[in-house]
Amino acid sequence: MLMSRNSETALAPPSVTVPFRTVLFSMVVLWATYLFLTTLRSMVMDLGPLLQLELGWRRLLVTIVGVAFTLLLWLLLRLFDARPLWIKISAALALALPVALGIGQVNYLAFRDIFPAVEQAYAQKNNLNVRRDESGNLLVDVPVRPNDSAGANAAEGTQSVIIEPAETYSDFWRKLLDIALGRYFLLLAWASTYFALLAGVQARASQHREEQFRSAAKAAELRSLRYQVNPHFLFNTLNSLSALVMTGKADRAERMIQTISHFYRHSLANEPTADVALKDEFDLQKLYLDIEAVRFPTRLVCVFDLPEELEDARVPGMILQPLVENSVKYAISAVARPVTITLAAREEFDRLVITVSDDGPGVPQGAAHGFGIGLANVRDRLEARFGPDIGFVSDPVAGGYRTEIRIPLSKPVNRHA
Repeated sequence: MLMSRNSETALAPPSVTVPFRTVLFSMVVLWATYLFLTTLRSMVMDLGPLLQLELGWRRLLVTIVGVAFTLLLWLLLRLFDARPLWIKISAALALALPVALGIGQVNYLAFRDIFPAVEQAYAQKNNLNVRRDESGNLLVDVPVRPNDSAGANAAEGTQSVIIEPAETYSDFWRKLLDIALGRYFLLLAWASTYFALLAGVQARASQHREEQFRSAAKAAELRSLRYQVNPHFLFNTLNSLSALVMTGKADRAERMIQTISHFYRHSLANEPTADVALKDEFDLQKLYLDIEAVRFPTRLVCVFDLPEELEDARVPGMILQPLVENSVKYAISAVARPVTITLAAREEFDRLVITVSDDGPGVPQGAAHGFGIGLANVRDRLEARFGPDIGFVSDPVAGGYRTEIRIPLSKPVNRHA
């Protein structure tokens, strides 16, 4: 139960959010672009260095406030991270409006006292006389031509023309909304970027969880196949032990019990899904055949051919057990003469080739069912561990039976290399 709970905790979907550093970077890039474009537009107007400096620090202030207000918008939008996309979009459309109004208000207050200086600079550049009257109307003096009746020598006069009426309460809100709408679409552009970043993070998290589930399923399959081996072996050995006891061969039964104990200590030492060294796998099969040698002291002959350079090659634990059991059950038990079981390994083109063979009668009649279960278990375990990149051939041969396994050759990394 404890292992199950730990597995569920490990595979539980975590809360997926865009890293704060990424969010802040996207905001800074957005508002830095705004600052650059507005500064570039102001430089085109050629208002003079002093006025450009005054406008510059005000734009910088609005940019900093814009980043702060966008952070506020993010704090609100992240509440909808786990909601469907249409809810996220609706939230962005609704929440960005008051935030844009706030930025627009700051923008208006930051530039309000500099408007007269901008008007005068523009007037000087274009040789215009621009002023405001007591009511706040923006006036420009334009020359007036004399009437034809006054004669050609009559002096020209000027007339003040209102080019911008004094600001009213409705004008204030109109200007504020005009500024806010520009910031509104700016915020929506950032919200779209944020949703794209969030979708990317969620996709990567989903892929990671899928890989975790696939790995857990594969591990469960390997455990299931591995655990199928142990009860079958235990059943056979207990039957053999019972036969020794029933026939009064107590010394051989005692020796078999000790070897069985040694075998299980060895086989249970490793995690069921872990790979083991090929030498350990061969040693485990030697222990098993030592147990069977108690039953067949004169009929069982064992040959092990393991090159030293392949001793550290990695294989699934107890992968050879069903193959060796088949040889004992369907070769040695079926005849009264000595039978040789051979376990051999070699390397071919970066592949590990393992063979289990015997010189028994092949596959006896009526043995197909139990015989096939062991072979299917081995094949399934190899495919679960290595995928389709394996070779597995099990057929009768002249003078016996032979099973060949071909898997990728892998060895532990030498830390001292």
